[in-house]
Amino acid sequence: MLRLFHKLRLHRRRLLITLALLLASALLIPLAADRYIHRVAAPHLFHADNLPPHHDVALVLGTSPTLPNGRRNLFFTYRIDAAASLFASGRIKHLLLSGDNHTTTYDEPTAMRDALLARGVPASAITLDYAGFRTLDSVLRARDVFGQSRIIIISQPFHCERAIYLARSAGIDASGYIAQDPAGIAATKVRVRESIARVQAILDTTIFKTQPKFPGPAQPIQLVTN
Repeated sequence: MLRLFHKLRLHRRRLLITLALLLASALLIPLAADRYIHRVAAPHLFHADNLPPHHDVALVLGTSPTLPNGRRNLFFTYRIDAAASLFASGRIKHLLLSGDNHTTTYDEPTAMRDALLARGVPASAITLDYAGFRTLDSVLRARDVFGQSRIIIISQPFHCERAIYLARSAGIDASGYIAQDPAGIAATKVRVRESIARVQAILDTTIFKTQPKFPGPAQPIQLVTN
């Protein structure tokens, strides 16, 4: 009986140690991924008070213009504001709008284009990518489909960092222009999801070598010269 009791205690101890190690891994792996991607991207980030060097093309990452409850999505609004502002500054010549258009009723690129036209960006300076289903797709298609080896990416800080990491892992000379980050609980939820997305980004680039869902055909952007 004592031997059985001792075995049960030993088994319980091993189980607790295993659970503790699993919990530590669940916490440390996302933290390590987060810090690594931040270190890679940080030297390449710019903002309104520190404008980037001139680029031919800026990649604007898509999101829905509205939230599920019908309210305005500030992530969308602030990205569009940043893109319009950077274009008006003369630091970029063209905007590549990449987002999800998986159904006829959900069309991020067209919503971005309409919002930019309303802010005075000419249609001749806009190209739409309807197959930006993931950030990785948007970044790799900017190179492989739209012929861009040097881009500046426009999104919120957390998103810019991950996109820069993905782009630079693929040999793209990528920088980021930071859009304003919304406050409140919605932003907190997005930031929590980002910690998981960063782990996925590292797996995509180092282990899975993930490719875009729709990799082609090539449609190089033709810049309009005055």
